[in-house]
Amino acid sequence: VRLVESGGGLVQDGGSLRLSCAVSGTINSANLMGWYRQAPGKQREMVALISNVGTTNYADSVKGRFTISRDNAKNTVYLQMNSLKPEDTAVYYCNAGFLGTTFSDYWGQGTQVTVSS
Repeated sequence: VRLVESGGGLVQDGGSLRLSCAVSGTINSANLMGWYRQAPGKQREMVALISNVGTTNYADSVKGRFTISRDNAKNTVYLQMNSLKPEDTAVYYCNAGFLGTTFSDYWGQGTQVTVSS
């Protein structure tokens, strides 16, 4: 299973970016997909999660600004980020979880998001 993220970059304070993550190497749709981020010197933290039926969960710090969505047919998850702040600067990682006899999850390589003040 391979996850490939795209859409990161440099944006000014208040700007927007849209991240995408495409899952390949499996015909199954991930049960749970999500975005995490890790800023320099900090632990990786959950940003947003979405189940295969569309149930979402967000970190308090991004509620009302970020929106997670997915296209099950394309096995792709998106993160629309609006009203970006300098504190959103981090490497953003995509995660996909599959529930079979056990739960297995996979990570993308990460994409840098930098918000300048």
